[in-house]
Amino acid sequence: MKLGLSSYSLYSALKSGEIDILEAIEWVAEQGGEHIEIVPMGFSLDDNPDLTDAIRQKAENVGIEISNYAIGADFITSDEEQFEQEVERVFKQVDIANRLGVKLMRHDVAWRPIGETSIQQFEKDLPILTDACKRIADYAATYGITTSVENHGYFIQASDRVQALLHHVNKANFKTTLDTGNFLCVDENPIKAVKKNISDASMVHIKDFYYRPTKYNPGEGWFQTATGNYLRGSIVGHGDIDMYEVIKVIKQSNYDGYISIEFEGMENCKQASKISLDNVRRIWEQV
Repeated sequence: MKLGLSSYSLYSALKSGEIDILEAIEWVAEQGGEHIEIVPMGFSLDDNPDLTDAIRQKAENVGIEISNYAIGADFITSDEEQFEQEVERVFKQVDIANRLGVKLMRHDVAWRPIGETSIQQFEKDLPILTDACKRIADYAATYGITTSVENHGYFIQASDRVQALLHHVNKANFKTTLDTGNFLCVDENPIKAVKKNISDASMVHIKDFYYRPTKYNPGEGWFQTATGNYLRGSIVGHGDIDMYEVIKVIKQSNYDGYISIEFEGMENCKQASKISLDNVRRIWEQV
């Protein structure tokens, strides 16, 4: 297991200009992180080879790895031309991943509003998503890169839907980025979902949430799950997910890859990320 941080955890500091991505890499190393996951939010690597090279060099200089490159994508388009444009755009993102020197890359596959996320809609869209993921995995294979889909965005968030897509793509280099918190967004028990999907994980995100039932609206800062419950991102170990049991499942599965803290709460992002890193290290040793 190699523990590190997603750059998304520092998004508020990156967005405000408090730090840049190179300073973020150095900060992760100073906290004892073994790797950083690059998520181009608060900065962009599109048409920016100099920054891409600088990120790779900075990580090397401070002695940590770049674990994964994670981007958004949506293959549900209005016509075939737009679909092809989106596939080509993701091909270019694979080129960036290769320039970063990573062997893992996550791309999203589809976004639909909650009212359009039925299993019937998923089954209708599955052939389109399968085609896109197969083509991108084949392209990434030329670089030795494994691509992945995350349980993310309501539509492809449940563990069974992730498994269905993996089964249909059926590529050795197409797996899942397993996010321990995101299953709650579709009201799925995180412990059970992690048990189901950990064997297919190329990357693990450790995320925690505060949870409140539908009848108790906590107000600003919270968002609703697929069935109307309330969530707010938390420091790992401070939220309502049984993180000891989740991490125990991961450890006992013999998963030996990258584990990336993904903090998206309201607390100061640096302090929250540091506490999260410390908590996961301690819990991993205890379970």
